[in-house]
Amino acid sequence: MQVAIDGPASAGKSTVAKIIAKKLGFIYIDTGAMYRACTLIAKKEHIDYGDEARILEAINQNKIEFKSETGEQKVYVAGEDVSLAIRTPEITENVSQVSALKGVREKMVELQREMAGSTNVIMDGRDIGTTVLPDAELKIFLVASVHSRAKRRLLDYAEKGIHEDLAKIEHDIAERDYKDSHRAISPLKKADDAVEVDTTNMSIDEVVDDILAKINAKMAK
Repeated sequence: MQVAIDGPASAGKSTVAKIIAKKLGFIYIDTGAMYRACTLIAKKEHIDYGDEARILEAINQNKIEFKSETGEQKVYVAGEDVSLAIRTPEITENVSQVSALKGVREKMVELQREMAGSTNVIMDGRDIGTTVLPDAELKIFLVASVHSRAKRRLLDYAEKGIHEDLAKIEHDIAERDYKDSHRAISPLKKADDAVEVDTTNMSIDEVVDDILAKINAKMAK
């Protein structure tokens, strides 16, 4: 079974998808982390974030992998754990530019479909239901207010020891929403057959329970 979870930045996609995957024994694929890894590769190689050819060349030389360690999924680039490095403000601010590059998207979509294979998978991102897994049995589109998403990101940064201003985060999220929904290649868009879930006033547990019920209903058919 394939479950696609799409939505804007900090709507809770990754957190929810990880929990559900663990509960159901599904393989979880964090596509956002893959694009963040591409952005980090560009940064480390001192490549301009708009230089598609050089970024693609660097991606081919720096393997991106997911590994499960003590119940947690880690992201590796060229054998190095970059799980925290891909979550810094600089990567967050520039990932939209890198992920909008046609060649980078094609490369990542190819890898994502390869990872999905023939196993039970839950995948989250911006274009999973529309582009990556268009035939997924269940498509969820998570939404939430900019303010509530900014507060979540502020807490997330604080846990990592990163101090940011709430107003700046709100501005960055609104800007990211615009970039993601207006890019020419695979823009952030709700699939016609996706179910919308507004997480603004919901706890993580409530969102998980809501989506689990929808998955179980599909699997029971």
